[in-house]
Amino acid sequence: MERRGIRKMKVGTVVSDRMDKTVVVRVERLVPHPVYKKYVKRRTTYKAHDEKNEYKIGDRVEIVETRPMSKDKHWRVHRLIDRSVVRT
Repeated sequence: MERRGIRKMKVGTVVSDRMDKTVVVRVERLVPHPVYKKYVKRRTTYKAHDEKNEYKIGDRVEIVETRPMSKDKHWRVHRLIDRSVVRT
């Protein structure tokens, strides 16, 4: 039996929950500047599948790579890490 590869996982913050069954997650990472070697913050946003519409803005979540679900959506929310204190 053929073994599948390990799926990528990322941790980020939900920045939008306005779509049905989809949340937008911002993932921040630190990369060294090529000349000055100071670490610079870079952000990327991913659309992730949220089947039950349970995650809200500010929640810290772990997302996992999955099959394409739409044109932009290739990730799904794997688990909640930290619930947002302020609810909107």
